[in-house]
Amino acid sequence: MESKFDEKLFAGREPFTIFRRWLEEARKEELNDPDAIALATVDEEGMPNVRMVLLRIIEDDGFIFFTNYGSRKAKEAFSSKKAAFNLHWKTLRRQIRVRGHVEKEDGLIADKYFSERHAGSQTAAWASKQSETLADRKELIERWSDYQKKFKENVMRPKFWGGIRIKPIQIEFWADGQYRLHDRFVWERKLGENVWNVRRLYP
Repeated sequence: MESKFDEKLFAGREPFTIFRRWLEEARKEELNDPDAIALATVDEEGMPNVRMVLLRIIEDDGFIFFTNYGSRKAKEAFSSKKAAFNLHWKTLRRQIRVRGHVEKEDGLIADKYFSERHAGSQTAAWASKQSETLADRKELIERWSDYQKKFKENVMRPKFWGGIRIKPIQIEFWADGQYRLHDRFVWERKLGENVWNVRRLYP
């Protein structure tokens, strides 16, 4: 018996079209954070780190998430100039893997996104010394309360907080298949090029 293959599922002239379509479907099916990605970076010794972050912007040629630039993930991403992430939707039985080069996005895009956040989240960005040692939670709450008093309105974006853009050189789409005969297609290109090559992979 042949495992069923949905050709329309992988249809697209470039990978960002497929990515957006899959994400829109996930937003209708996934209960929580359909845009949550497992972000991977490496430290100076090549030891990997992975954590969940939220993918907030999909551009025509890149993906953006936001963070404190003093965080470990930001330092590692900027040091190696590379990052990868995995997006998995259990209900749809699909996942997308992305590998690419990173650059800082601390201009108008970061300003706009920050301005649209809840005021409590805005002041929390000021209060958190992300990835540094915290003696106890009380200290964090006190810092947050102090910034709430300081910024009663129009909270400005901290210079140490902004976006990180991933410019992909590889995007892989995976869909669950019967008998573990999964379907995998990988789109690849060289840094700085717009032409993608696509090929099917063994599951």
